[in-house]
Amino acid sequence: MPKRRIERIAAVISIVSFGGSMIFGAVQAVSSGLNQAEVIPQPTAAAKPSPVSLPNSKMQAQAREYEIVLKSEPNNQIALEGLVDVRLQMQDRQAAIQPLEKLVKLNPSKQEYKTLLAQVKQEVSKKVKS
Repeated sequence: MPKRRIERIAAVISIVSFGGSMIFGAVQAVSSGLNQAEVIPQPTAAAKPSPVSLPNSKMQAQAREYEIVLKSEPNNQIALEGLVDVRLQMQDRQAAIQPLEKLVKLNPSKQEYKTLLAQVKQEVSKKVKS
């Protein structure tokens, strides 16, 4: 019997130790998380980039990346599509015409490229007439 009693005591001590270490770890994690939340400074309105300039600068960077790819791979359709998409998002319809024409030339059976090219050319001509 004394052997069994010692085993039970050892088991209880192990369980209590394990539970205590788990609780201690959880408390530490929560308290350090709260401290970090208090320390992080909130950016002021002057420090924030304007919502218009940030996406536009990102789109310009994307357009440059597509142009770099197209210098080494002029017929890369993914880069051509990406460049067209970015330029249309930037409202630069005139600059979107050249890669669109190349897409039409590479894919004469794809009607959506032809339609989009016609729409863009029409919008550019309306803008020039205005």
